Amino acid sequence: MAKVLMKGNEALAESCLRAGCRFFSGYPITPQTEILEYLCWRMDEVGGKCVQTESELAGINMLLGAAAAGARSLTTTSGPGFSLKQEGISYLCASDVPAVIVDVQRIGCGLGDIFMGQGDYWQLTRGGGHGDYRTLVLAPASVQESVDLAAEAFDLSEKYRHPVIIATDATIGQMIEPVELPEMKEHDIDKYDWAIRPRKEGEPQRAIWNRYWDWEDGGHKYPEYILGKYNAMKEDEQRWEEVETEDAEIIIVAYGTSSRVAKSAVTRARKEGIKLGLIRPITLWPFPEKAFSNAGSQVKAYLDVEMNILGQMKDDIILADGNRHPVEFYGEYWDNINEIKIVDKVKEMLARY
Repeated sequence: MAKVLMKGNEALAESCLRAGCRFFSGYPITPQTEILEYLCWRMDEVGGKCVQTESELAGINMLLGAAAAGARSLTTTSGPGFSLKQEGISYLCASDVPAVIVDVQRIGCGLGDIFMGQGDYWQLTRGGGHGDYRTLVLAPASVQESVDLAAEAFDLSEKYRHPVIIATDATIGQMIEPVELPEMKEHDIDKYDWAIRPRKEGEPQRAIWNRYWDWEDGGHKYPEYILGKYNAMKEDEQRWEEVETEDAEIIIVAYGTSSRVAKSAVTRARKEGIKLGLIRPITLWPFPEKAFSNAGSQVKAYLDVEMNILGQMKDDIILADGNRHPVEFYGEYWDNINEIKIVDKVKEMLARY
């Protein structure tokens, strides 16, 4: 298929439709509102349902209902709205219901502001709601990767009967790039025997509730089930990209928009004879620990690069590395991540290690 120019948010929305998504419920919030606006007219064309809800709470709970009925379902939001969806995400996990949630991140704490940012990492990767759960989190770094991961997110959610979160950001959501869209496919809402549907006379009742109670032995096998599910995700779904890491003395770790600038920093540093590399997590959870096991003995330190104040990914880098090397942080808040500042920071690190 020929490439077309599309804005990131709209391309992601179109990819979800082409993956068979036929239900969307969401509430407008910058910088993701284009997804809602796009689906308000495009969903009708493919025979689906798009609901602009009265709140983010309604959006996630309508999603739960549609997904429990077997539909490929989507909701999208940004930082403050993502916080409001946490209880619903907890219930999706507890009920083993697959769905896709998109968080187009922005900056700041609390309400923050509408500019580019990566302020939701902890909430994305630690299970921001209540209960014993995690969510699969995919982090695209381009409009094309938003398209590719959006399509894949639905397959992963049904593979594990679990919600999948796509963690993009304002820059990727608002930028326009050439993309190749996947072919349109339909999803059979009656495909799965766990899905709720109208009950005919003589058929057994179907119900979805918290899996803790859904066991003949009173729930004693529940810990084994939960551990098995998350261990399988952690083993099989770690994804990352490596750039110039074979001989790197300093390795940047960055995702999303930050990783795009980090790649430019690697190129700049290499021209100056500095052995700099990059690990780009594509899954924020499970965090790509396997990438760090490949690091050679020449590695002196890691540099966490994010668009936030606190360096939220730093702890995961330390854990993935086994606390073998120093991990430092460079971040920006109001300004863009800067490749020159990254290289200057790397030079400082090399002088100390």
